[in-house]
Amino acid sequence: MLVLAAVLVLVALGIWLYCLFEVLSTNEGETRHLPKFAWFLIVLLGFEVGAVAWLLFGRRRRFVTADVTAWPPDFLLSGEGSRGEPAASAPLGPDDDPEFLRQLDERLRGDDQD
Repeated sequence: MLVLAAVLVLVALGIWLYCLFEVLSTNEGETRHLPKFAWFLIVLLGFEVGAVAWLLFGRRRRFVTADVTAWPPDFLLSGEGSRGEPAASAPLGPDDDPEFLRQLDERLRGDDQD
């Protein structure tokens, strides 16, 4: 039971330290709802409650939604490599190249005749 309590305390301490350092490393303009210094005090004095508040309400979301992209939509849908240029064709594998298959068939037939 004592080991479980020690593990839980270490996990709580780790989360608190992570949030504390994240508040310190976050730029002033990236915090939500409160200034950076206020978030620092909340996390520092609030321990786990402050850390959870920071994770839920203080930091900006870091994920990108599927509809956000750096490429213009007409570029993505056009099938072009760059504007006005046709896209480069994908290289064919040896098993898709008719010339290679023909040469392979000739070699195999030649080996059978020997």
